[in-house]
Amino acid sequence: MNLTRVDHVGIAVENLDEALKFYEGVLGLKSTGKEVVEEQKVTVAFLPCGDSELELLESTTPDGPIARFIEKNGGRGGIQHVAVRVDNIEAAIKEVMDAGHRMLDEKPRYGAGGARIAFVHPKTTGGVLLELTERK
Repeated sequence: MNLTRVDHVGIAVENLDEALKFYEGVLGLKSTGKEVVEEQKVTVAFLPCGDSELELLESTTPDGPIARFIEKNGGRGGIQHVAVRVDNIEAAIKEVMDAGHRMLDEKPRYGAGGARIAFVHPKTTGGVLLELTERK
């Protein structure tokens, strides 16, 4: 598998606008805009930071994965996932599965910004939700 870099760190937030006040106003990062990803029930904002990005995720529904993450996290947000960039997502998924490990997504799906993504099961990674990301 050819991992080229950490693509982004996903941070679950209860209120995206409030979170942006800190990340933009205090840290000086600049959002590339907001995007709703219906399939994942989230609104996201990416903030470039060096060679990577921070992705702030706010749930659009009370039953979405980010809302469930915040609930399990005692009502607080936090780091929800780490994404690594891969050259070929199908090959990366196959490599994980051929090595006997579990994927949450056995086929890529589309994420924010048109990226093709797939999540590796946290039991495989020592408890971290790892996103494989392919961007063209």
